[in-house]
Order: sequence, then C-alpha cells, then structure tokens
Amino acid sequence: MPWYRPRWLGGRSIIVPVVRLSGVIGAVPLRSSLTLESIEPTLAAAFALKRAPVVALTINSPGGSPVQSSLIAQRIRALATEKDKPVIAFIEDIAASGGYWLALAADEIFVDRASIVGSIGVISAGFGLDGAIARLGIERRVHTTGPRKALLDPFRPEQAGDVEVLREVQADILASFKTLVESRRGAKLTLAEADLYSGRVWSGERAVGHGLVDGIGEVRGILRARYGDELKLRTVNRQRSWLQRRFGMSRTTAANPLAEALPEILAEIEAAALWRRYGL
Repeated sequence: MPWYRPRWLGGRSIIVPVVRLSGVIGAVPLRSSLTLESIEPTLAAAFALKRAPVVALTINSPGGSPVQSSLIAQRIRALATEKDKPVIAFIEDIAASGGYWLALAADEIFVDRASIVGSIGVISAGFGLDGAIARLGIERRVHTTGPRKALLDPFRPEQAGDVEVLREVQADILASFKTLVESRRGAKLTLAEADLYSGRVWSGERAVGHGLVDGIGEVRGILRARYGDELKLRTVNRQRSWLQRRFGMSRTTAANPLAEALPEILAEIEAAALWRRYGL
C-alpha cells in the first residue's frame, strides 16, 4: 500500500481515475456504445495521471463487436505496460461476451454477487425472409462476382456452404477469445473447457468460485480499503457532441432525420435485444 501524508499535514490525497465502459460494443448510433475511437481519449487521459497508483474500469456491457472488444482490451494493456500501472475492473450488472473480453484487460476483476458474467463464445443472428417475399410475389434479383458474395442473404433459403463459412469464422474468433481467457486467467480457472466455452453465464458469486473473476466488491469499497479513506475517485468521461448530450442523437440523424432514422432505429432495437438476452 503506498504511503501518503494527509491534507492537514500538507500532503495530497490519492486520486484514482475511473473509466466507465458501458453499453453495447461497436457502432450503435442512438445508444451509448463502445469503440476504440470513442474510448481512446478517455483511456489516454486516465493513464496520464502520473501519481495515480492504479486505473479502475467500471464495466456494464452485454457484448457486441469482437473486433472492437479486442482493440479496446489491447489498448488498455498497452497503456498499462507503457505507464506501468495496474488495472482493476469492477463489473456492475453484466460483463458478457465482449463485456467479459474487456474485463480480461484488467489485472484483477471484482463483481457484485448478482452480476452476470461469462457468455464466452460467438453468436451470429439473422432472419430468413425468403418465404415471406415468395408469399408477397416479390422476385429477388442479385448478381455477384462470386458464389459467396451474397453470403447468408436473408432473402434466399439458407445454404449449407454459407453456414460452413460462418462457422469457420466463428471458430477463429472463439480461438482468439479462448487464448485471451487462458492467458489472463490461467490457473485460476476451475471449469472444464466444455463448460467454460459453452456460452453460458454465471452469477458474480459463482464466477468467483470458477476463477473467472477475483472477488466480490465495488469500486469505492475495494479501493478505499487499499489506499485509505482519503482516496478520491475521478471519473474520466467520454466526450459527446452537444446533440448527443441534449437528445441522445447522432449528428446525421439530426441533420437528415428521414434518410437516417430507420437504420438507427433498427440499430437501437438490436442493441436493446442484446441487453434483453440477459434479462436487462
């Protein structure tokens, strides 16, 4: 535990920067979402506090893009190494799939007993609309330069070859996820591989027993126990435009609502569905 002088003796309080990683991972226009581009300035500012003994992450995410999950986690590790600072993650409601990927960037992970943790796996979802357009008498016309260019087209019957390609991609992404889990959690894991990578989730309390996380606790309690009651938490916020702060909207929606509204509404629905998978 670092020693410090209290203020009344002319010393300084210990300040710990807190980075909030909340929302669906990937570009979701209307909802708060996480990408490396959006979070990079916040991470840089947090790790720039020279006297901070640690950087804290508060995580509340049902997952999303595996690429953005990987990029953000890699950036956190790079900054932790560059600045020689440990990172502690505190999971709130959920860290599932990509959300857990982010938590793995930390040196320690804490949860609430009722947190939802895990979902280590890859999912792809869509709709088959070929029957619907047939009933409506709509003819689908697609011209491609290769047989796989219209991969998983929802307006035609599902093709076995398409599914095979999708499963190949999923397997590669899962392999990367597994490598990260095993490198970051190592011997702490107690679950058999078939259970660990089944895609299921656990309560925070069970996740501790399985070695997915390190303990039960919340950011203030854990850090003040380590660094004293004079500890100050400094939340480092992501910057949003005036329109986003005022209305929760992107600039393109405000500028051209008729042209842009439908894709953004669909993205919002998809994001909401991702949260609801876990009852949130």
